[in-house]
Amino acid sequence: MSFTYPDHVFVVAELSANHGGSLEVCLETVRAAAAAGADAIKLQTYKPDGITLDCDTPPFQIRDGTLWDGTTLHALYVEAQTPWEWHAPIQAEAHRRGLTFFSSPFDFEAVDFLDALDVPIFKIASFEICDIPLIEYCASKGRAMIMSTGIAGLAEIEEALAACHRQGNHDVTLLKCTSAYPALPSDANLATIPLWAKTFGVPMGLSDHTTDDAVAIAAVALGARVIEKHFILDRAIGGPDASFSMMPDEFARLVRGIRVAEQAVGGIQSGPTGQALVNRRFGRSLFIAEDVKAGEALTPRTLRSVRPGDGLHPRHYHDLLGRTLRQDAVMGTPLDWSMLD
Repeated sequence: MSFTYPDHVFVVAELSANHGGSLEVCLETVRAAAAAGADAIKLQTYKPDGITLDCDTPPFQIRDGTLWDGTTLHALYVEAQTPWEWHAPIQAEAHRRGLTFFSSPFDFEAVDFLDALDVPIFKIASFEICDIPLIEYCASKGRAMIMSTGIAGLAEIEEALAACHRQGNHDVTLLKCTSAYPALPSDANLATIPLWAKTFGVPMGLSDHTTDDAVAIAAVALGARVIEKHFILDRAIGGPDASFSMMPDEFARLVRGIRVAEQAVGGIQSGPTGQALVNRRFGRSLFIAEDVKAGEALTPRTLRSVRPGDGLHPRHYHDLLGRTLRQDAVMGTPLDWSMLD
């Protein structure tokens, strides 16, 4: 099943854990995302036991300076999960609001569940890009794939793309991502976007965890065609992702900036267009700067390059010095070849 992206940058509002345990908050979030200009709403589809083990030994404890230090992976996902029975009503509300609805599956059961919902896209999260069996299973469903690359090196990206291609699925978009929460703009390294687009021959985008809109807008200028940003009705709701999620007014400003940026990128053109083409007449040209009599030679005092552009091109200035006029000319006359002896 092929998904047709819009002609403009595809802006994804990531709902994720930003629901405070309330389906109504989810539905209101969908409505707010649509009003803010999003193109899509995205969930994460998992059960805690399908993403990690209920274990509190050191490997499963969260530490190293994250927002979630002091808890375990399993406890975090118990808090952050979106109940599966909520997916259908969220999807229905998204469709009513004209939004694409899709999700990130984290195990085979989640893939089958989302496949039954007929989602058009599977999103592979950054920490799953090394899970080749999961990627192959997603790709085998024939739906569009979006893969975040936050923890991947080049070889791992190549392996993930190859997993899709083995299933005959070439509808893959890569997202540049910094897997830090929140992420620093200095770690974004957006110059990677056009390089990877050329290296891998795929559309590129950005999964952005910074706390403002500048990084995402800059990514659009560098060729990003998908922007994913966490979205929350109000950070006061709290939750694991609240601190690096955008509220509706912030997200709306982001979307406006993206639309301006993509207009500004435009296409390749090597001359003025539109109003700039009209305004060429205000460029410089050669004018008579003081009254000159017929037979009098032009000098730097009587011949000048000035605005507007009604006279001869300034490139002729040195060639015309010393030439004589065949007629009187008053100051402000644009120079023309017919005036010269």
